[in-house]
Amino acid sequence: MAEHFRIPEHILDAIEAHRQACRDPMAAFFYDLPALAAQGRAMKAALPPGVELYYAIKANSESDIIDTLAPVVDGLELSSGGEIARACACSTPRPWVLSGPGKLDADMRDAMTRGVEAFHVESLGEVSRLQAIAASLDHMQAVLVRINPSLPADLSSRLRMAGTATPFGIDEAQLADAVQAVDDAPNLTLVGFHVHAMSHQTCGQRHQRLLSFYLERWPRWRALARHPEQLIQLNVGGGIGVNYLQPSEQFDWPGLCRALERRLSTMHEPPLVRFEIGRFLSAFCGYYAIEVLDTKVSHGEGFLVCRGGTHQFRLPAAQGHDHPVIHLPRDPRRAREGESRPWTVVGQLCTPKDVLSRRQELQGVEAGDLLVLPLAGAYGYNISHADFLCHPRPDQVFVRESREGSAPETRSHRRAEPVR
Repeated sequence: MAEHFRIPEHILDAIEAHRQACRDPMAAFFYDLPALAAQGRAMKAALPPGVELYYAIKANSESDIIDTLAPVVDGLELSSGGEIARACACSTPRPWVLSGPGKLDADMRDAMTRGVEAFHVESLGEVSRLQAIAASLDHMQAVLVRINPSLPADLSSRLRMAGTATPFGIDEAQLADAVQAVDDAPNLTLVGFHVHAMSHQTCGQRHQRLLSFYLERWPRWRALARHPEQLIQLNVGGGIGVNYLQPSEQFDWPGLCRALERRLSTMHEPPLVRFEIGRFLSAFCGYYAIEVLDTKVSHGEGFLVCRGGTHQFRLPAAQGHDHPVIHLPRDPRRAREGESRPWTVVGQLCTPKDVLSRRQELQGVEAGDLLVLPLAGAYGYNISHADFLCHPRPDQVFVRESREGSAPETRSHRRAEPVR
């Protein structure tokens, strides 16, 4: 798998510079901010008229990531009070929405006072609580009702967010009641619907059919409202997956956008369509670099024991895949002359589940070499159980090309260690 990757020179320079500054064997994340901005610009440019791109910051909410994408995208999607604080600290203020089940009253109140564009309401109970908060602030608040529709079987994915029993959204059978509840709330204004049915979608044609399914139902959903002319927005969520197993075969985003443009052109009153993309925006910019501490063979299987592990990079375990691995030897000549064999890459944890990649064919690996795991910019460190065994947290290095383009500019930080 690694043969499909070429690590940019400025990332290689940053890795080497950081390694030279480390007293202990290295485990660190490196983020290519120019590549991140380029990915955002390319995705935004492919959108047809009347379609927006929001960044779902749950994929990676580090300030440098948000600051890089904010000038490019149309807005941000948030799901907690902590994410509200991060988004509002962004160097480029952007519109933002608040989604997700289990919203705290305190977070909803804070969102209103900070200027949230809209709430995605997940239940009838949430409609009632939101109305009470808006009334207490003498505030009119825009909302979208999140729908859990019944879906055809061929539109499912590995991680279903709708079309089945989930805590997300309001069943389509109860949609009329939810719309009436919002219409009856004097401080709420219904402006549209939100549907996020699946995640990890790697098939462009299947996603085209999913969006067509939404758009077919749009007039029916809209007609439920007391003032249907006020409903102008259809938020189709995200769910665009990254192909970690065949990295050269990624989701056809331009093709999806072209199909969406054709479909919208056939509609009498098309909605404003909004995507909330996380993984497919930020995954490609990240690299997790770990140093080999030991090589060993157990019951015939070779293991590379590395600094770090799934407590820092939980993505492979969470996704259930073997992550691509790139070998950066200390001595390239010796590595070329060394034995080629399959290695299983593991971390430092006291559990057999601490596996990053199984049976990767690598040549001449020795203790002291580096392994780099690409596609680490989304749902990597930020979903990891960093406190397990109390290992130090990894550095995160945000790499910018210098003005001359000859050397990297980096900014490194480590999240504060918990008080013990």
